Amino acid sequence: MHYFELFDIPVSYDVDLNAINTRYLELQRIVHPDRYAGKSEREKLLAVQKAAEINDALAVLKHPVKRAEYMLSEKGKDIRAEQQTLQDPMFLMQQMELREALEDLPQSNDPEAAIEDFEQEIKLLDTQYSAQLASQLSSDDDAQLDAAADNIRKLKFVYKLRDELARIEDSLFD
Repeated sequence: MHYFELFDIPVSYDVDLNAINTRYLELQRIVHPDRYAGKSEREKLLAVQKAAEINDALAVLKHPVKRAEYMLSEKGKDIRAEQQTLQDPMFLMQQMELREALEDLPQSNDPEAAIEDFEQEIKLLDTQYSAQLASQLSSDDDAQLDAAADNIRKLKFVYKLRDELARIEDSLFD
């Protein structure tokens, strides 16, 4: 099953989340267990399986990193379970600096302003990698797809930073 087909949206890194949510509700109504109450056990099981597939597709299509990994795997390059590290020394240095800045946030004179600045920095990185991914994932060129794989790996770092920032923010302001 192809997720983009299931949700009847164009294959693109940039998706319309409202269209995805609307289609999700339509699909869930179609396979809702109540509609299969009087059906055979096999039909009930198939409905449950279809509902699970729809939920999986939703989770992938709504999340930029998962969506990018899925699109890349559909083009024959599956990096979803890999443990490969990036070989980009500039990026790795930047990540070390960002992690240090993240660790220093709680001790900042103005943690709220420091958090806001940090959020802006990782938002900029997210925007940069996402913009590149949109064009790279639309290509069938191996070099472009390899570049997309690297950008997905970088985007994973950005999302980890965002998660860690949220934990720090929660600990500081709760």
